[in-house]
Amino acid sequence: MVYIRAKKVKSDQYLYLVKSVWDSKKSTSKQEIIKYLGKASDVVKDDIPIDYRNDPKVLSVLAAYNPKDIKKREDATKKSKQKLYKKLTEGNLHESLKTYDEYTNVFSSTDFFDKILKPVMYRIGDEWATGKINIATEHVASNIAQTLVRIIMDKVTGSGKKKKILICVPLGEEHHLGCDVLETYLTIKGFKIYNMGTSIPTESILSFIDNNNPDIVLVSITLEDNLAAGQRLVKKIKEHVNIPILVGGYALQTNSTPKFAGEIIQNESLEEIPKILRKNHN
Repeated sequence: MVYIRAKKVKSDQYLYLVKSVWDSKKSTSKQEIIKYLGKASDVVKDDIPIDYRNDPKVLSVLAAYNPKDIKKREDATKKSKQKLYKKLTEGNLHESLKTYDEYTNVFSSTDFFDKILKPVMYRIGDEWATGKINIATEHVASNIAQTLVRIIMDKVTGSGKKKKILICVPLGEEHHLGCDVLETYLTIKGFKIYNMGTSIPTESILSFIDNNNPDIVLVSITLEDNLAAGQRLVKKIKEHVNIPILVGGYALQTNSTPKFAGEIIQNESLEEIPKILRKNHN
């Protein structure tokens, strides 16, 4: 059974998606947290993992918390996604940046990356794969999105006093938008980021690790065709040095995920990534 649990901190309510799991040793059920959802007034349907998003009990709880604010946020999110999709596929950087500015006047940059940019780029990737848009449009949209993230990144600052994180891709992977988004967000959170989001030989990555001693490696894979190369890269890093390795990206958003020598991250929001990094380094 899956349901939402609320926890009050001072005057605010915070929500958790939890499930009941049977403990055979104690002959009783216990709660396991599936995902921390955030402040109750800010949580919307898109924050729920897709497997539980249409659960009537979950939806009824969401509707109970500030329904007017939730409806306003859902409408703003829907409009912003539609606008960003249109401007990216038209190659309009100025209007794409304007969409970001308008959205983040009300919501956070994290919300923009998680709830606007990510689903829009997934949609563009799916439409290219199914022939709804051509390769030229996909390239234009991807290039504008990458430039947009770089502009956003230039606006942010971070202390760089937390752990050192290396972000890289396997040989042959040319998509690095996910790497740039991670660099931007984790920089805001104070991590020292080495963004090697360009396809380079594995030996060069190993040499960089030797010279810079990152605490954790993040491997991003966008295309399914690059999963095998990603497996080889993770295996080589693991054989070379004892370091935590996290693997994520659009190619991992499937039900038949291949095995990796590192930990796979699927359907996690940006807000969860620092927690995962801390857990893997402790």
